[in-house]
Amino acid sequence: MGLMQHVPAPESCNEADGTVTYDAEALIPNGVKAQIVLGGQTYILRITRAGKLILTK
Repeated sequence: MGLMQHVPAPESCNEADGTVTYDAEALIPNGVKAQIVLGGQTYILRITRAGKLILTK
């Protein structure tokens, strides 16, 4: 099973500039954190208790 199988469908896509919109709660179904891999490096996306997003390496 590949990593991308867990990525939800985007809510929308702006055809003009290619911007894709995702709901953060859909990306983080457990409500705490998700790992994002880019170029072999792993980043952590967290939802704080205050409802803010934090992306760390």
